[in-house]
Amino acid sequence: MKSISVGLIGFGTIGTGVIKLLRQNADLLDRRVGAHLDLKKVADIDVKTPRSVDVPASLLTTDASEILDDPEIDIAIELVGGYEPARTFILRALERKKHVVTANKALLAVHGSEIFRAAERQARNIGFEASVGGTIPIIKVLKESLAANRICSIFGIINGTANFILSKMTDEHKPFDVVLKEAQALGFAEADPTFDIEGIDTAHKLAILLSLAYGKNVRLKDLHCEGIKGISPQDIEFAGELGYRIKLLAIAADRNGTIEARIHPTMIPFNHLLASVNANFNAFHVIGDASGSVFLYGQGAGMMPTASAVVSDLVDIARDMLKGVSCRVPSRSQSEDTIDEIALMPFENISTNYYFRFAAVDRPGVLSKISGILGQHNISIAAVIQKGRKQTGPVPVVMTTYKSLEKNVRDALNEIDRLDIVQGKTAVLRIEDENL
Repeated sequence: MKSISVGLIGFGTIGTGVIKLLRQNADLLDRRVGAHLDLKKVADIDVKTPRSVDVPASLLTTDASEILDDPEIDIAIELVGGYEPARTFILRALERKKHVVTANKALLAVHGSEIFRAAERQARNIGFEASVGGTIPIIKVLKESLAANRICSIFGIINGTANFILSKMTDEHKPFDVVLKEAQALGFAEADPTFDIEGIDTAHKLAILLSLAYGKNVRLKDLHCEGIKGISPQDIEFAGELGYRIKLLAIAADRNGTIEARIHPTMIPFNHLLASVNANFNAFHVIGDASGSVFLYGQGAGMMPTASAVVSDLVDIARDMLKGVSCRVPSRSQSEDTIDEIALMPFENISTNYYFRFAAVDRPGVLSKISGILGQHNISIAAVIQKGRKQTGPVPVVMTTYKSLEKNVRDALNEIDRLDIVQGKTAVLRIEDENL
């Protein structure tokens, strides 16, 4: 049987999973590929620390060039993460006429255009299914399965850490800080969870999806991004009373030719499938103009789910190699020459429904004062919840709105937050029920 040689750069958690999967399903992969995927070399800065899989010392190296410069290695897997040296490794592999598989969403979000152009120039494949959604094949769906569709919208829960925290806060009525510590203890959150809880990881993934769905490059700084640190148990409780669950959503939509893209905590109805996505699971709700709704659900991270996506890319590339073809499907579904820069809809121009929680002084006229200012800014109230009186301190007043303009909401809340009858900054969440 013909062999296709593979080199792995990055022997961490995912790299370990890739080796395990190549071994445990070797016979199955041989049959499905029609060739043997031969792991020839594994590179990492640390090859001494024991892993949960044994690798012969002859396969291990601390020098990535033993993979990059080896003419017998057909496919290089980059699992280093970060920007450098990962970018250099991938570009060098392409220059050496190697196909590449990567799970590096941060790198592709920032340097994707350079990397994909280099791959197209060298007529080599880039597999990056593992960069978004873990084991969920969202990349392949957008590149191939929905290629005939104009993508109307994508709503995604694409960070398992944030979803785990919000799920625990909702189901166990615990505050953010407590649940974050639990997530770290269980390995669902890093020691420094900033990228996950501030929405940065989600922004990286959304940038990749935007390029696939709309054939556009997006600058990360243009993506409106809010994290989950400000979500309180009180807001989760009120959301439940109103028939919603709070999720960190990545949202992309084609609004009559203008692309809207944003990341923020969002209230979604109980009866929508996304509301039932809990723990560390990910999901995507994609709407195409011909396909209608497509829902994808699965493990968004973890050793073996991510390894599954990496190896699936290996299989795709190996199959093409055996047929003597490459770049059969463009990396981003269309020629890199046709991909241009995107001008996103300014965030202040988005229109959706809103949830407000005011800490209001308990005295007559408060509701009329607040609602009057909202009305002056063309914001219509859909529902109001006002809790009973307390002997001391402010009382929560909750309002939801009909569809309103973000700019009008900001202007109104700036005015309301300056009132002497309101204490502190108003809690704001966007509601997606009409757009889903």
